[in-house]
Amino acid sequence: MICDSHATRRDVLRLASGVAALAAGVRAAPARESRIAKLIVEARDLSGISRRIDFISHALLGSRYLGYTLIGGPHKPERFVMRDDGFDCVTYCETVLAAARVHDIGAFPRELKAIRYHNGVVEWRERNHYFFEWCQHNVDDGVFRWLSMNGAVKIRKRVDSERGLSPRIFVMTAIPRGVFLANTNALKDGDIVGFVSHRSDLDYFHTGFVAFVRDRLMLRHASETHRRVVDERMDGFLARYGVRYVTVVRPQEPKRAA
Repeated sequence: MICDSHATRRDVLRLASGVAALAAGVRAAPARESRIAKLIVEARDLSGISRRIDFISHALLGSRYLGYTLIGGPHKPERFVMRDDGFDCVTYCETVLAAARVHDIGAFPRELKAIRYHNGVVEWRERNHYFFEWCQHNVDDGVFRWLSMNGAVKIRKRVDSERGLSPRIFVMTAIPRGVFLANTNALKDGDIVGFVSHRSDLDYFHTGFVAFVRDRLMLRHASETHRRVVDERMDGFLARYGVRYVTVVRPQEPKRAA
């Protein structure tokens, strides 16, 4: 996953090698829990995970874009990072989703680990490096379900890597752009959209939330281009980056309040 189409192959290698904060010119920091704690309390009585995601993600609009915040690599110990002062596209989704699934800040770290890492194990090789695996592992855990539409197609990708990870073969059910835009009535606030990369060796290049603003379909995301978390028209984003296919997952209500 590359959180914007301007990222290069070198960026992918820097991210995977764990030069995280140094690459962004900042020092990784522990989360300032008060901001997230406040949002958890304010959102927890809203009925439905869709509403809680929409509320929390909206409250974080304007937060700065900050890449390379995760710490760890093939030869560097993994450290669990929580922060609310800046996000890339995936850490924004993870943070909002974890906050929407819990009722107090004490449960937040555990939930964030479970979303970010396979089986919640904080190790570099257990991190969900590829967005397809991030989705699939969370589908398997009941955090999401895949959302399909009539006209979806199967796409096979072999992602091979210089990240120190073994090659993967992904077979994804992807929705063509025209089908996606013609079926906006099937979408809900808080659905997560993955934008399939044109590159044969990369699964996705970006992700964000569905948000309806005055009945207009928007993408709410941490944008490297805008350097902050923004709402922008979904059709404009799709056209600007020549997106051909997307996938969509729908967050599920936790079976038991965390």
